[in-house]
Amino acid sequence: MQIILLEKVVNLGGLGDVVKVKDGYARNFLIPQGKAKRATQANLAEFEARRAELERVQAEKLAAAQELAGKLEGVSVEVARKAGMDGRLFGSVGNADISEALAAKGFDIERSAIRMPDGPLKQVGETQLEVSLHADVLANITVVVAAEQ
Repeated sequence: MQIILLEKVVNLGGLGDVVKVKDGYARNFLIPQGKAKRATQANLAEFEARRAELERVQAEKLAAAQELAGKLEGVSVEVARKAGMDGRLFGSVGNADISEALAAKGFDIERSAIRMPDGPLKQVGETQLEVSLHADVLANITVVVAAEQ
């Protein structure tokens, strides 16, 4: 299916690009999220008429994400969980737990923005993680998993 991107999408394209994607990806994710529209003549004409407005909105989102990344960079959060004698957790620490810990510090970050390349944390210790605030903006945080007393 041919679509027009209304914002930058990682590994797909930027604002205004006309790309071909699988039908399900377009119907189930891109179009409902407001990230794209079908590439029809009417939609192309409408997009060209609104291009300046969409570019301004994207620039505002990027600036807000960069400002938040500046505040979030290097923040350390601590999560306490029950652990065995060898430091292995009874359970795990996932991105929802980290999102709650960040919310307690005053940062409203969606759990889907927290990147955990090795999966949930299952050991006591300190881990560096990335938070994706925008397609172009990443911030590094430190997560300290402590044994609960």
